[in-house]
Amino acid sequence: MQIGVVEAWIEAPLKHFVSETGAELALLLHPSGQVLAQHGFARAVDVMSACALAAGIHASSGELGKLLDGRPFRGLHHVGRERQIFLAEALWPRGTFIFLTVFGSESSLGLVRLYFDELVAALASAAPKEVAPTTPALAEHFERDLNHNLAVLFGRA
Repeated sequence: MQIGVVEAWIEAPLKHFVSETGAELALLLHPSGQVLAQHGFARAVDVMSACALAAGIHASSGELGKLLDGRPFRGLHHVGRERQIFLAEALWPRGTFIFLTVFGSESSLGLVRLYFDELVAALASAAPKEVAPTTPALAEHFERDLNHNLAVLFGRA
């Protein structure tokens, strides 16, 4: 099981989620697209692409939900021929984050949702209590922070 995390406290809850759901891929990221944790990716460029797509899908579906229903869509599910995708917000005291997972036929959406809720609760309890408030990503620091996080995830920092 190949898991990479930017902050060590994320690893145990993510490992539990992956082992219980059989997820092939998993990403935890900031809504700006900056990655915090990943499972199953072999190349940094794949993580960058998935994060950009997940952040874009989350933002656009949120706005679409506001237009259609007056509130943003918070969870999305797509069924493909061989794999399924689940994309949802992970809310805890450190802020809002996006969680993306890809799973196959050996799992189910119900199982993924159940363990997603457990993942969010585990992250909330594992997070350091004394944390500086999160600030929005600034354009001038985005690429530097993204490259740093990718280097940490893939053992190059």
